Amino acid sequence: MFKPLAIASLMSDYGIKPKKGLGQNFLIDENYLAKITEIAGVDKHTDILEIGAGIGNLTRHLADAGRQVTAVELDKQLIPILKKITREFDNVHIVEGDILEIPVSELVTSSGYVVAANIPYYITSVLIRYLLENDPKPRAIVLTIQREVAQRVCAKAGDLSLLALSVQVYGSPKIAARIPAGAFYPAPKVDSAVLVIDLYDQPLIAADLHDTFFMLAKAAFSQKRKMMHNALAGALGLNKEEVDELLSSVDIDPQRRAQTISIEEWDRLIKAYQAFLVRNK
Repeated sequence: MFKPLAIASLMSDYGIKPKKGLGQNFLIDENYLAKITEIAGVDKHTDILEIGAGIGNLTRHLADAGRQVTAVELDKQLIPILKKITREFDNVHIVEGDILEIPVSELVTSSGYVVAANIPYYITSVLIRYLLENDPKPRAIVLTIQREVAQRVCAKAGDLSLLALSVQVYGSPKIAARIPAGAFYPAPKVDSAVLVIDLYDQPLIAADLHDTFFMLAKAAFSQKRKMMHNALAGALGLNKEEVDELLSSVDIDPQRRAQTISIEEWDRLIKAYQAFLVRNK
């Protein structure tokens, strides 16, 4: 077990403060940091891509347990602290920049790596899609996010959200641990959770259908209180009768709402919509 970092003092020494806009709440409880490393299944054969490495509090644990850690951090002010905290490890490679602007192939060279990230909720779906639609792909993603968001990601048909669909197309999510707000500095207003996404060999919706899937899903969930035929009609530029026929052709009641539509039903709907476009060229 590592000695806890005096994060407040460290940041004060460098004249910086946590940035709320970047979701900078640093996990300071060493027991939870060790738990995340354990949950990620890291061993001496594991390569890790850490996103949002911060000052290196989790990086130390990952480096001690794993083979190689590529630690990406957006905030350039934190880089000097990150380098100081991880200087004893020769298996840590620090990258300053925005993960969404760096090709994954420049960060890791082979598939089977693990992603570990402590990220603000608003980047969750974008980050997951980015990682899973670029090669090489990880075998698992371990995220520390707000507990409520983690619960939304794990929702089942009937209570689905666009975020849940965006994740569950690619893998099976589960909450592996709960972390109280007091384990962070500064303490957020809500508890967090460790979300693990075990990835499928292939997404449940074929890659060449993803653009259509996300277009339809975003349209449906943008007006989720509306019935599917009302929500989709305006977005697709079709009349309600055409949308009713499209939905009924794949056994989806046009009066259902987006949160009740399963991934299997979305798959059928997407294929039917593409066939409709071909017929009506």
